[in-house]
Amino acid sequence: MRFENVSILSVAHVDAPHRIPSAELEVRLSPFLRRIGFAPGVIASLSGVVARRYWDEGTQPSEVAARAAEVALNRAGIAPSNIGLLVNTSVCRDFIEPSTACLVHARLGLAPTCLNFDVSNACLGFINGMDLVAQSIERGVIDYGLVVDGETSRFAVEKTIERLNATGDARAFADNFATLTLGSGAVAMLLARKGLVPGAHEYTGSVSLAATEHSALCRGQLDGMITNGQKLLQAGLELAERTFQRAREELDWTPEKLDEIAIHQVSRQHTDKLVERLGLDPSRLHAIYPEFGNIGPASIPLVIAQAEALGRLRKGYRIGLMGIGSGINVAMAEIVW
Repeated sequence: MRFENVSILSVAHVDAPHRIPSAELEVRLSPFLRRIGFAPGVIASLSGVVARRYWDEGTQPSEVAARAAEVALNRAGIAPSNIGLLVNTSVCRDFIEPSTACLVHARLGLAPTCLNFDVSNACLGFINGMDLVAQSIERGVIDYGLVVDGETSRFAVEKTIERLNATGDARAFADNFATLTLGSGAVAMLLARKGLVPGAHEYTGSVSLAATEHSALCRGQLDGMITNGQKLLQAGLELAERTFQRAREELDWTPEKLDEIAIHQVSRQHTDKLVERLGLDPSRLHAIYPEFGNIGPASIPLVIAQAEALGRLRKGYRIGLMGIGSGINVAMAEIVW
């Protein structure tokens, strides 16, 4: 899917205020870890996740997603009344219904004519949301659109620790390990019709592939997530390799042509193996997993926002967005900065 008339005006993030080291989680997990004979430091040593962030207790996804949207709008100088489409992509949500998007819509004071809805596709939701907004812009339906995401991991991690301490064994540790790497954060991206704002970045298109025969490898609920980590990683890497080949054909990608890569970062192992499998240059990747853990759909836009703040992105840079989501789906997209 290629776009000719879509630009990105701003990418914004809001960090959760509480830094929770993996060592702190292990103190709370100490009855379980002693029982199965695991030494301290196991979470960071296996995942590379040194810490993650928590919001204040009781903070809702819509609240933090709206905060990130306000930053994106203010940075671009665009009034909320101009937004024609709002897509929320968070795995976490305030309620089963109404949609989290409508709560963000209300917080931002968007126009009654602004279409708003949630998109749920695990860790690929944000790229899917970008595509939906971009399609509406490309067809001339809207001039401006917002994609938002607010993730909060506190409840799932705390409930997982409670279960492991009560009844967990070594197998349960493996099954629940991915939950212990989850983090929190909020992001937003403002897209617009090309030419409306000088100096905007270009969203050129995306590709995706599915391998849903692997949909049982990761199953998440509000209070935790059961994952077959090694099988999920292997199946994801195989699908990513096929998707990258499709990106070669449709987006004219090669590893050398990508100046920066923004990967959905689950852990050190996942990130390193994906870079190796696709032949990418690791120096072109800004790693966030050591300090933020796995923040799901918010991961890719957070990488972009932090890379911009660090001065890693220069005008004309081709940025490859890449994500593997449970299901399994893989999506890859390109921004020309």
